[in-house]
Amino acid sequence: MKKILITGSNGLLGQKLCEKLLSKNYFVIATSRGQDRINFSHPNYTFVVLDITNFDQLKNAFEKHLPDVIINTAAMTNVDACELNPYDCLMQNTKSVEMMVTILESLQTTEYTPHFIHLSTDFIFDGTKKMLTEDDLPNPLSVYANSKLESEKIIQRSSLKKWAIVRTILVYGVAKDMSRTNIVLWVKNSLEQNKTISIVTDQYRTPTLAEDLADGCILIAENEATGIFNIGGKDFMSIYELACKVADFFHLDKTLIKPSLSTEIQQPAKRPPVTGLDISKAQKILGYNPHSFEEGLAIVAKQLAHKN
Repeated sequence: MKKILITGSNGLLGQKLCEKLLSKNYFVIATSRGQDRINFSHPNYTFVVLDITNFDQLKNAFEKHLPDVIINTAAMTNVDACELNPYDCLMQNTKSVEMMVTILESLQTTEYTPHFIHLSTDFIFDGTKKMLTEDDLPNPLSVYANSKLESEKIIQRSSLKKWAIVRTILVYGVAKDMSRTNIVLWVKNSLEQNKTISIVTDQYRTPTLAEDLADGCILIAENEATGIFNIGGKDFMSIYELACKVADFFHLDKTLIKPSLSTEIQQPAKRPPVTGLDISKAQKILGYNPHSFEEGLAIVAKQLAHKN
């Protein structure tokens, strides 16, 4: 039975990965800084408290479990918080990866070749191209973006025999006790409370359902695929259009959504205006097949109904 270690198992993607991997008969080592939010009672599931910025904790976890696959979802992803706290961002997004890679390089032998799968972001680009391929040249605009690009470079320079970088974009979905919301849930909750929200019309993305992202990561692990893969949604839209689609789907008042420009919203970190991920490589090599945005909203609605 393959052992797969997940960092950031309490997060949205981490939770989806744990659920899906257990249903596929993998042994899952879930790790997170806080206490276990999932609390699975399953013979193939174990939880380890792990701070990814602590070298000794990482070393102990990797040496003890010798996972076949490591999926690194843990990161500081609040773009504005990263801009305001560059040291924390560097530690969590770059130095942690450097430590993981160093430890895995020391453990790697001819018999043991761990597959390191690392999550990255569309934000490493400057937003001047509509649909980005894996070969496009990055140009980060923020502290967060730079920290993620540096982590990619660490992996690419390493002596690890098996690694993959997953670039994803605007992830949404439902999970247990989430510490952070996401665009879809935020829009839905705000409109349900009759709040007026300002939404940018000049930023475009290909929003990604968390389940699809988890499936993409698992396909990489199962195919032992290496290199860089774009794993995103299939529909390209503005954030304003996204918000309107959420309002329509959940029958909420669209007039509460006020169109605005990025320059009108005061945010510490600069965002790339236009980023869509071209997923044709993942479709061709991995058989990746994400849901449409409307199908994704239907899955979210079903999970929210089940939660309540």
